[in-house]
Amino acid sequence: MKLSPRLPALLLTALVVTACAPQTSTNSSSDKDDRTGTLRVWLFQEVGNQPKEKVVDSVVTAFEKAHEGTKVDVEYIPVETRAQRVKAAFNDPESAPDVMEYGNTDTAGYVKDGGLLDVTEEFGAWRESKDTDPTAKQSVTVAGKVYGAAFYVGVRALYYRTDVFEELGLSVPKTMAELATTARRIRAAEPELYGLVVGGAYTYGAMPFVWANGGELATGKGGSYVSAIDSAAAQKGIKAYTSLFSDDNCPAAKCAGMGGNDTVTAFAAGRAGMAIGGDFSHAAVEAGKVKGKYAVVPLPGVRAGSVAPAFAGGNNIGVLKSTSHRTLAVELMQRLASKETQESMFRAMGFLPTFADVRERAAAEEPYVKPFVETLAAGTKFVPASPAWSQIDSSLVLPTMFQEVISGKKDVAAASGDAAKKMNEAFGSVG
Repeated sequence: MKLSPRLPALLLTALVVTACAPQTSTNSSSDKDDRTGTLRVWLFQEVGNQPKEKVVDSVVTAFEKAHEGTKVDVEYIPVETRAQRVKAAFNDPESAPDVMEYGNTDTAGYVKDGGLLDVTEEFGAWRESKDTDPTAKQSVTVAGKVYGAAFYVGVRALYYRTDVFEELGLSVPKTMAELATTARRIRAAEPELYGLVVGGAYTYGAMPFVWANGGELATGKGGSYVSAIDSAAAQKGIKAYTSLFSDDNCPAAKCAGMGGNDTVTAFAAGRAGMAIGGDFSHAAVEAGKVKGKYAVVPLPGVRAGSVAPAFAGGNNIGVLKSTSHRTLAVELMQRLASKETQESMFRAMGFLPTFADVRERAAAEEPYVKPFVETLAAGTKFVPASPAWSQIDSSLVLPTMFQEVISGKKDVAAASGDAAKKMNEAFGSVG
């Protein structure tokens, strides 16, 4: 996910969530295939959502024109509350959309819960599907069957203020240690700025610190996993990240509850010297006060010259199993995920296309894409390919772990140990 990752798992301090992955017994396939009527669509609301809306409106207008008697009702839902919304939709098909955007980390869980329609046949017949890159296709595939179409791929890199760096005589950090030092130098010289804005609820901004230090979320394969978040290497990465929640960088009182969107918003508003943002954050940053005063480089790893592994995020578009408009819904899914739409989304939002040929054109045309392509090339990480991940994600296991450390409620060993226990319970619950 972005996750847009996106995608990404977010926690707001005012939000109390204990929901698990959607469990349902009523979401069987509809026997209807109406060729007229209203199709409901849920898409994620982004930071600076208007450019996305314009692209979608164009797709919807063309679709409605091609199908007399058909209307499309699009609703933009917050990423943070998607778990509750989707759970309700799976349990009550009458309230469910026909087509839905979802994070690629949710695929296995949503399939296990019977919420997504198997579109293997339609995907195979779709002319454009042959150009979907293998990683993107994998993100919609479970046990050899296809349950949607990839919408965009997302990775994160380091945004930094060129004007602040020039004024303070700073060099772009080449290691994670230099990143922390540079962040504190910015905060000391410019107390109104966060050095590197971080979020206690920003899971996929935190994980590169774990991965760069040799840690992993879990070990295993074939659907059988064991948590590794409490390993010595993972704990080292957790310490590196949580140490940034301090008065000399990003005070815990203000930053512990931040999610990914919050950190991007802070950077775009000119309140931070650096931020970890995605290619999908480009439009929001361009629309902010820092336009023309920032640059992007791959997030540095532990060793000089290395790139910290980024989460291979992104979102997909799928059709719900409960739809009564199968043919129309699948066609709308294909239009929303088409090359033309992805190219428009790239220009509007900075979302990296999932079609190799479209992405190559985008990288050639827009220099800002280069650090994200370099990050992809350096090697990315993904979450365990287990249905349990939806439960782990929606239960906010990792954000809770980070926030327990940041608040001082638990030390790293205790917090990561408790998180590992919760993860293993979830892995065990799915076999």
